[in-house]
Amino acid sequence: MTTTNFTQNLFSLQGRVALVTGGYRGIGRMIATGFLQQGATVYICGRKALECDAAAKEMSAFGKCISIPADLSRPEGVAALVTTFKSHESKLDILVNNAGAAWAEPFEQFPEKGWDKVVDLNMKTPFFLTQALYPELQAAAKNHCAKVINIASIDGVSVNPMETYSYAASKAGLIHLTKRMALKLAPEGIVVSAIAPGAFASDMNTVARDQAEEAAKRIPSKRIGTPEDMAGAAIYLASRAGDYVVGSTLIVDGGVTYARG
Repeated sequence: MTTTNFTQNLFSLQGRVALVTGGYRGIGRMIATGFLQQGATVYICGRKALECDAAAKEMSAFGKCISIPADLSRPEGVAALVTTFKSHESKLDILVNNAGAAWAEPFEQFPEKGWDKVVDLNMKTPFFLTQALYPELQAAAKNHCAKVINIASIDGVSVNPMETYSYAASKAGLIHLTKRMALKLAPEGIVVSAIAPGAFASDMNTVARDQAEEAAKRIPSKRIGTPEDMAGAAIYLASRAGDYVVGSTLIVDGGVTYARG
């Protein structure tokens, strides 16, 4: 086998089926678009049906993209997504648990609902959605490694000065959950890993979106992340190239995590 033949399909997602939650905007859309360009069929879901449908239509310029609107903050929404997905596909090669929420409020006033909403969507939903799609992941793993990629945050790795208590805790919990799930599922050929993004323009990170130059001053790489940066990390983990990356969290942040330290 030549070096060229060995590496030419290393990052290909040709023929794979992916589901990206929160895939109609922000980091989820960056990942979904990258998967499409690598040959995958991509299902995206989001709470806002019209926006999700419109995004899938736009992204279909890169490949086959299907919208399944769903509110994953509720168990009924998770069940509806799973039912609809199973009506289309019998296997799932790649699950990206990206849908998330944040809440910022001073310590003295931080409300219980700011914990319930954030922890349920950021940490509980990835577990139960993966559990519900376990048979489809097992079916894909008969042919090659199936992948589960949890989208965490650098705020789960190092401390952000912002008072986002439940968000930081939920992302730290998701990183640890990734390790626990990885050990359980790896023997079956289901590889679980995570990505911890830094500053990427999104509705959740409005500073990076609206004040990119100012945000870049606090980043060692002197810029915010691009769609290519996020897509590249996700494609690596989702493809054959990432088959041996089990339980790890890939930090994609231009050096911010270590600069904080």
